[in-house]
Amino acid sequence: MIPQRLKQQTGLYALVDGIPFQLPVNSEQTPALMAVFPINADRAKELILAKEVHPLRLWNNQGLLVITVINYQITDIGKYIEFSIAIACTHGAKPAPPLLPGLLMQQYGTGQYVLDLPVSTEISVKGGKGIWGMPKHQANLDFVIGDRTVSSQYDLDGQLVMKIEVAKPAKAWFPLKMGAANYCAFRGMLMKSVIYFQGKLGFSLFKPGSAKLTIGDHPRIQSLKHLEISPEPIFTGFFPEITGMLDDHLESWFLGYDTPPTQQPEGLESVVNLGLGQEWLPAPKALPKDDQAEMYVVPIKN
Repeated sequence: MIPQRLKQQTGLYALVDGIPFQLPVNSEQTPALMAVFPINADRAKELILAKEVHPLRLWNNQGLLVITVINYQITDIGKYIEFSIAIACTHGAKPAPPLLPGLLMQQYGTGQYVLDLPVSTEISVKGGKGIWGMPKHQANLDFVIGDRTVSSQYDLDGQLVMKIEVAKPAKAWFPLKMGAANYCAFRGMLMKSVIYFQGKLGFSLFKPGSAKLTIGDHPRIQSLKHLEISPEPIFTGFFPEITGMLDDHLESWFLGYDTPPTQQPEGLESVVNLGLGQEWLPAPKALPKDDQAEMYVVPIKN
């Protein structure tokens, strides 16, 4: 699964945009959670800037919202949390047929289009956005492993953006080893990067009440409320520990518009003056019991 080219980099060093790291770019001893919710695919397409990227459809007009939170423990740039909000997608001139992209991933360019990617540290923003074009920015994040649930909360500017909570599986038993493609919009281009990971997964499929998604009132995320997010997840999962490797090969294409764009997209000016800080912002504020944030998913059932 991992290209031999990456394995041969072991023992080498790199210095990119002032960020020193050892090759290959990897992580170890890292817990992660996932939750996948059905959404309206047509509305999801409105959030994707690239014409050649299409929401993956299960059947009819059902797409997928993918929430993934990774609590990186051992990396070349220190510890940090990464909170990914994405739409499952395919890449090509035309939309792919239903279901097949899950089986023929390379043929259909199956992956996820990342809408938002907050992280804990400045150095992660500088590297992830400046090198791979990921929409990273620093935010208040946590990752809490409890007896019955695993959760992560994302705050920004003193406001709740999102909180995801999944039922903790009794056992992580399923060995998973795969690569995943990320598509992102940055500098007026569509950027594609690939990460390879492996670990043992505990999961549930089509289990009512296995996750709880809370979306706050921060303007950064209000577009999600128009996706008709289903109240029940299709999939929830928890990795107690994964190892990962980020490919140093990336692809990019110009974003094409029907009319000349008038608004300058976010570019290198957003990363050129960033430093190498590994300090985290304060943890998110605990949600009060009478919180009025919009809740799309019923409380977790034990």
